[in-house]
Amino acid sequence: MLTEHPSLLVEYLTWLQTENLKHQSRIRDLVLNGKKGALFSTLIRLANTYGEFRHDNEVFINFTLTNTEIANLCATSREMINRMLNDLKKHNIITFDKGYITILDLQFLKDEIACENCPLHICRID
Repeated sequence: MLTEHPSLLVEYLTWLQTENLKHQSRIRDLVLNGKKGALFSTLIRLANTYGEFRHDNEVFINFTLTNTEIANLCATSREMINRMLNDLKKHNIITFDKGYITILDLQFLKDEIACENCPLHICRID
């Protein structure tokens, strides 16, 4: 079918390449930056997907998540996520209330993992 419909082939290859870029960037963040990088990149991706930008650097993530769900997205343990989130809260980088996270300093997270500012269709949680 793809050989008979070249436009469909192009659409399929475009989608496949986008998915490949998403997976490569997630693996890069996990491998190069460790658990902290995994959490930071997950928070950035959540902000890009569900975020409501309030100020220059402040983003409300309009999607409830438990620490266990965040840990699953980061491929790490809930206990490690609890510690890292509490550390970010203590340093006024994020706040959380009833499952909602507000990132107070998005640029800090990006700087810590040397974010490459990927296009929004790549850097998101889907």
